[in-house]
Amino acid sequence: MKTLKSIGAVLAGLLTVVILSVATDAILEKLGVFPPQNKGLFITWMLVLAFFYRGIYTIIGGYITARLAPANPMRHVTILGIIGIVLGTLGVIVGWDLSQHWYPISLAIAAFPLTWLGGKLRK
Repeated sequence: MKTLKSIGAVLAGLLTVVILSVATDAILEKLGVFPPQNKGLFITWMLVLAFFYRGIYTIIGGYITARLAPANPMRHVTILGIIGIVLGTLGVIVGWDLSQHWYPISLAIAAFPLTWLGGKLRK
């Protein structure tokens, strides 16, 4: 049971980041702030905005993971941060031609420290 709670805590943090990021992207596209996803995103201020809200969501994801962890919250947050680095690195590879190169690289680099910050805010 404890293992399932641990998996659930990490999964809840991950889903929080993904769902909030995708939903915000969709809203900004619908409002015409961002271009359609298949067009790519190359305007610096748009990328800075996306990095900002994704950073906040990553902190929230770390907080939620720490909050839901049955024990050793920072261990759970560390696992989430490592998952964030892996997914961020995949994002660099997949999204290389969809935006300025600094953007996906920054997301991958920031994944762990922002997740960790969220966990520390919970503690």
